[in-house]
Amino acid sequence: MKKKPKTLTIPRPRMFSPAASTSTPDFSRVVLACLLFSLCLALCPRAGAVHGAEPKAEAPYALIFGTVWGPDNHPVYGVKIKIRRADQKKARWELQSDHHGEFAQRVPAGKADYIVRADPKGYKGPDGKKLEAGAEMTVHVENDERVDTGVHLK
Repeated sequence: MKKKPKTLTIPRPRMFSPAASTSTPDFSRVVLACLLFSLCLALCPRAGAVHGAEPKAEAPYALIFGTVWGPDNHPVYGVKIKIRRADQKKARWELQSDHHGEFAQRVPAGKADYIVRADPKGYKGPDGKKLEAGAEMTVHVENDERVDTGVHLK
């Protein structure tokens, strides 16, 4: 006698029938739940007021804003700018001019002098000659203010 091979039987998944389901909420319960939720949102105090936290005040600062100009009086993109305090030797901030030749750096508020220097290493002017850095610019800051300056390359 030969044995029949065993077959694997997989149960069929149950089909969803909304009529057969008893857990579907009716429309009035859904509307009531939405109204209660919106009422809770409207009446709940803000999280900051509960803990007594106030928004953190930002420390005051001054802004040194400038433009790097080439020998042909056009703005120059990608020139490295170094900014340092006048009483220090090493540059504290290094940044680059953007596509408009502009740069901006926040510095601490208060009376101080800053030296702004451009480093045009590897850049050539419109006539093909290498650009040279102009004189260092001294910028004086009195308080929390914006100071505009221009750096001219030779």
